[in-house]
Amino acid sequence: MQKVHLVSGGCGFVGRNMVKRLFRKTQDRIVFIDDLSVGTHPSSWLDVPQGRSIGNATFFGADERLLFIQDDFRNVLRGLHDAPGFFIPFGWEVDKLSDVFHFAAIVGGRAKIDGDPMMVALDLSIDAEFFYWICRHKPARVLYPSSSAAYPIDLQTESDAIALSEKDINFDRMGKPDMTYGWSKLTGEYLAQISAQYYGVKVTCIRPFSGYGEDQDLSYPIPAIAARAARREDPFEVWGSGNQGRDFVHIDDVLDCVEVAMDTIHDGSAINIGMGSLSSFREIIEIFCRLAGYQPTIKPLLDKPVGVHSRYCNMDFVKEKLGWEAKISLEEGLRRVYNEAIKRL
Repeated sequence: MQKVHLVSGGCGFVGRNMVKRLFRKTQDRIVFIDDLSVGTHPSSWLDVPQGRSIGNATFFGADERLLFIQDDFRNVLRGLHDAPGFFIPFGWEVDKLSDVFHFAAIVGGRAKIDGDPMMVALDLSIDAEFFYWICRHKPARVLYPSSSAAYPIDLQTESDAIALSEKDINFDRMGKPDMTYGWSKLTGEYLAQISAQYYGVKVTCIRPFSGYGEDQDLSYPIPAIAARAARREDPFEVWGSGNQGRDFVHIDDVLDCVEVAMDTIHDGSAINIGMGSLSSFREIIEIFCRLAGYQPTIKPLLDKPVGVHSRYCNMDFVKEKLGWEAKISLEEGLRRVYNEAIKRL
């Protein structure tokens, strides 16, 4: 029987990159779900033909290995309680789902996290139903993406910033995470550990830092900065002073690490995914403007939300336990994003 993988939030930035990777690297079937409130329709990013539709579900590819369901993931989960019978209308025989990647979430850039925190808090609802479902149906393996926002914000200030290690989140001595998004992801990590310990589900948690890539939405800083550099804007606006920094890691590296982690970690514990280095937004602007061949005046926008001052990770644990480290340098990754921004002009 052919394996079936499930990707929630499969049309968002990380989700669609995972869908494309699974389709490219396996001969398995992939069902991916998205309500398209943020994500983009797969006809715009899948390089395979769109096929027949059944209700709100559409097949892609000549071999119909890709099945897209346009719906709120919570609605689909309620139907999946009847799995494997859920897949009968689509002509798929499914005994048990293989890998499940849970990217469905309400999130955006800093404007969304700070501007509508109660809407972001709905992630608690999405994750609660998800973990309830996996504990009943026990897919082969589960990925839960937490976030670097789960780390205590008092470790990320201008005067007291450290390279954040996995042990800096301790459920016995809690620090305050970053807004409702951080709280929801921290709660998800706890539910992942409960799922593994009490229900025997194989769960891997990751804490990606500031992921970026060529096809990321312009509401995120890296593609937005690249687009402004491609247009050679002068003055060049930056939110806040521009001295705030993040640990920027390319999406290809993130997904490479996911593959290794899911082969190794099954107890719901979380690992960092990042470069292990801090880069300020002014440094990012400098690299993009160098690629564009000009030197603009930097214009700080001090009324814009900026989040914590410094957020970057310690990758020692991942290097020691998994033998993994990022391969795409910041310069190379930003060059890829910039080249894509030029194409879009």
